[in-house]
Amino acid sequence: MKAVYFEEHGGPEVLETGDFDDPIIGPGEILIDVKAASLNHLDIFVRRGLPGIRLPLPHITGSDAAGVVGGVGDGAAGIAVGDRVLVNPTLSCGRCEFCIRGDASLCRSFKIVGEQTQGTCCEKIVVPHDNVIPIPNSLSFEDAAAVPLVFLTAWRMLITRAHLRPSEDVLILGAAAGVGTACIQIAKVTGARVLAAASSDEKLELCRSLGADVLINYAKEDLVKKVRNETGKRGVDVCVDYIGKDTWTKSLQSVAKGGRLVTCGATTGYDPKTDLRHIFFRQLEVIGSTMGSKNELLAPLSLILDGKMRPVVGKVFHFEQTEEAHRLMESRKLSGKIVIRVADND
Repeated sequence: MKAVYFEEHGGPEVLETGDFDDPIIGPGEILIDVKAASLNHLDIFVRRGLPGIRLPLPHITGSDAAGVVGGVGDGAAGIAVGDRVLVNPTLSCGRCEFCIRGDASLCRSFKIVGEQTQGTCCEKIVVPHDNVIPIPNSLSFEDAAAVPLVFLTAWRMLITRAHLRPSEDVLILGAAAGVGTACIQIAKVTGARVLAAASSDEKLELCRSLGADVLINYAKEDLVKKVRNETGKRGVDVCVDYIGKDTWTKSLQSVAKGGRLVTCGATTGYDPKTDLRHIFFRQLEVIGSTMGSKNELLAPLSLILDGKMRPVVGKVFHFEQTEEAHRLMESRKLSGKIVIRVADND
């Protein structure tokens, strides 16, 4: 099969498109002929090299995919050859105390497709049958590939971990990125008021189209001052910050007394300076969140299929343009998700 892979860690130039061994279906597994994959910042981190994770090389990039079932392993019930499906990128054992209570991303053997395993930017992938979710004809492969990682991450952050409630104020940093656009829509469906913060007016127009109530260009405006003005000097009930070092201090200052700051990443750095007085004196909750369970993907997917939310695809690249796609993602100039068209729809 054809695949996008790297044989050494580094910049986008290390990506190659070439032949790779076809995956072999094992018991309880599903073979998918990939039609579309999408990129996430995780792909950048994996390509550059993650501390503590040593990957067998060469390594195929990508965590998200949608396509058609091409084969079914022994014991994999409920899925048939020819079904249109997307992939849940969270891999867990299904047996430990965390999996049993529905917290798959806390699993003792937790993995992400494309991080600790071979990824999705290829013509064929094999995943456990429980990670395969059927999709209707009404959802294109490109849109389907843009759903899994960002929507399950956003749902777990806002609903499961931060317990966002109707009428609360939520501030979303990096609101025009993949996770951000999912957060805006989930917050609006919940009944919250959304303060969307992004680095350009163009990105904020996208946020407006998704239902954001207050738009903040943090490249031009004082984020904390704007938040205080918009909340009667109170601050927001929930702040979503996965940008990290560049915005962390202002995020803490933007949260109301007794409020919650939730994070799922740190694209600009993982070691921000933190004034602990903001946390203990104002009794803030700082909440970590990573990925999510199958149910935390099925919930937003149901709303997408009902037309209440939508995946935001910023640009579609052809398979051979994956290096260019990585460069665009690193530039942070594009809103929404970057999708890779692996094969033509038929």
